[in-house]
Amino acid sequence: MEYGLIGEKLPHSFSKEIHEKLGYYQYSLEELKREELKDFILQKNFKGINVTIPYKQDVIPLLDEVDPDALAIGAVNTVVNRDGVLYGYNTDFGGMKALIERAGVIIKYKKVLILGTGGTSLTARAVCERMGAKEILRVSRRESDGAVTYEQAYANHCDADVIINATPCGMFPNIFDSPIELDRFPKLSGVIDVIYNPLCTELVLSAKERGLDTEGGLYMLVAQAILAAEKFLDTEMDVVEVTNKIYDEIYFDKRNIVLSGMPASGKSTVGKIVAKQLGRDLIDTDRLVVEREGDIPTIFREKGERYFRDLESTVIKEVSALSGKVISLGGGAIMRKENVRSLQHNGAIFFIDRSPEYLVPTGDRPLADKKEKIMRLYNKRIDTYMSTADFIIDGDCDPEDVADSIINGD
Repeated sequence: MEYGLIGEKLPHSFSKEIHEKLGYYQYSLEELKREELKDFILQKNFKGINVTIPYKQDVIPLLDEVDPDALAIGAVNTVVNRDGVLYGYNTDFGGMKALIERAGVIIKYKKVLILGTGGTSLTARAVCERMGAKEILRVSRRESDGAVTYEQAYANHCDADVIINATPCGMFPNIFDSPIELDRFPKLSGVIDVIYNPLCTELVLSAKERGLDTEGGLYMLVAQAILAAEKFLDTEMDVVEVTNKIYDEIYFDKRNIVLSGMPASGKSTVGKIVAKQLGRDLIDTDRLVVEREGDIPTIFREKGERYFRDLESTVIKEVSALSGKVISLGGGAIMRKENVRSLQHNGAIFFIDRSPEYLVPTGDRPLADKKEKIMRLYNKRIDTYMSTADFIIDGDCDPEDVADSIINGD
């Protein structure tokens, strides 16, 4: 490769899309086993690489020159080959600082818990020191290298002001995992999670529920990539402007468009139009249920609504881990809080608000096969449709206009 990313496992990575949006070079992903790392680095068959979990520390002794700041941090995430001489840098520092500032999390004079003891946690500690933290503690599953255990953090450090997750806990595909219980820290004011896939981790969603300043790791990923590109190309960029531009593009590309609404509100039709215009896959959760269990009226008749809803929740949980999709929900899906929570990891919910007089009963919807049933359902669900929606879309116009409103986010 000329430029790329090395790490142990990379199916979750967005780095290729980010770097190639710059338009200067092709960027590859290379998964390496630990025993392969040394040979890969010493062969020097690259111009510039980024380094991710778990090699940000292991790579240091293999380099010819290491930037003093990266050496002080103890982690390298960017390596540049200049005429056979390998130089190591840490652009995560700038990315982490930009992420914290974007989230509005105050570090100065605060007590900070950093989860994890790897290279990213070392960077987080250096950033917090630079930003004036009063006290910084690293938290690990085992007491080592000056870190406290999670049990000790709960028992002795529940007065922490800020938590930064620098572990892979909660990363795709295990998006429903969380590294720590926020309820145990009543003084918390901010939470940062370096994980960017999913867009909102369970930790970030929990922080949002509590009204805390919080942000996931996508902005950090983009910012450090731009700083790395400056090293690759030996040039200077308007880092803030380029970071904001590419972040917005990547976020839009990766965020699921989730369509909610009453039966017969046009979700499937509109979803097909949106998916075609954006070049995305359309996922219809009702269709997935039918593929697994047969037609919905039969499920209702033979196994009951509860069985159907449980199956629907299972399907929604699975598709919520995906990104960059158009997801059309069944009419009652958002009535379960767990479904909404699942969808929020990677999606924005668009409620297609079609007036009930335009909703036509159909036989394949057991709860909406008569006009009077539709009216009862509408009155029962409308408040939940509204409260769970990120965007409320006028559904009384042509499907093409509805689709345009969704794509434009208005």
